[in-house]
Amino acid sequence: MILSVSSHPQRGRFITFEGLDGCGKSTQLEKLAAALRAQHLPVVVTREPGGTPTGEKIRHLLLDTGTSALAPLAELALMFASRAQHIKEVIQPGLSEGRIVLCDRFTDSSEAYQGGGRKLGSDPVLALHHALCGDLQPDLTILMDSDPVMSVERARRRNKANNPGHKRDEHDENRFEQESRAFFGRVRNTYLAIAEREPQRVVVVDARGTPDETHARIKEVVGRKLKLKNQPSALSSQHSASLGSR
Repeated sequence: MILSVSSHPQRGRFITFEGLDGCGKSTQLEKLAAALRAQHLPVVVTREPGGTPTGEKIRHLLLDTGTSALAPLAELALMFASRAQHIKEVIQPGLSEGRIVLCDRFTDSSEAYQGGGRKLGSDPVLALHHALCGDLQPDLTILMDSDPVMSVERARRRNKANNPGHKRDEHDENRFEQESRAFFGRVRNTYLAIAEREPQRVVVVDARGTPDETHARIKEVVGRKLKLKNQPSALSSQHSASLGSR
């Protein structure tokens, strides 16, 4: 896939990756970033919660099992505190400079995990988004759909490998992975409801195949949804594209 942007200044593109823990979001985001960078496109890779020095501190608090007693509304408020700083420091500057901002999670995660998983509902999430994020929405959201049980087991194995000693004085990121199957079922159902509500923005990608198969699907989605024009490809046998102005 060849991707190139027009020479005149324009707002960048904001692409988010969503899905259950362990579905392969981070891997696929990096694969897409590599494909874009290979064509000398300006790419920003970031994540939520986190993405800034302040956000990373909030991330430790939110994901560490030591904060398991955190109230759902406090959890939601912290997510948006991190997000507001992230928008100011990373996302908006990147878009203003004409960059393609690839973000691992955004407000859809809050609606799915806190709204659905924690049973807070969508209204408080969307109200906070309006108050703190304004009208900022991704140009494209790739929702990687996967089996909840298999995804969470994969996430648990990953986090166990990343923290083999399980020392209490060290940070871990296991707090959400300790939730029940029912919790992750609600999260998945909320994600699918968001996709049904906003089909022009959210595209569901089956993440149950191999990483290469999923990457191929995502490249096709990016080309189609961002209205890329076909060119001869230098990376694969697929058609490539030229990213024009919106």
